[in-house]
Amino acid sequence: MPTYEYECRKCGHRFERLQRMTDRPVRRCPHCGGSVRRLIGTGAAVMVKGPARSSGPAPACGRDTPCCGADSACAVRPCDD
Repeated sequence: MPTYEYECRKCGHRFERLQRMTDRPVRRCPHCGGSVRRLIGTGAAVMVKGPARSSGPAPACGRDTPCCGADSACAVRPCDD
């Protein structure tokens, strides 16, 4: 679902809404109740680095091997939070 950005014509408050493309646009500002306009966004894209992967198991992740699209071995595994 895309995120749409809105701006209130009355108070200038800007906010975002995650909406389906088929949802009706927001009409009122949640801050003051004034009318809003939807702003034109720049869009977004997802880029995957490296070769395409199959739906098999994920590659090993750790200090000895590169993972998560890194060019060298990770200092800390991403799953260690």
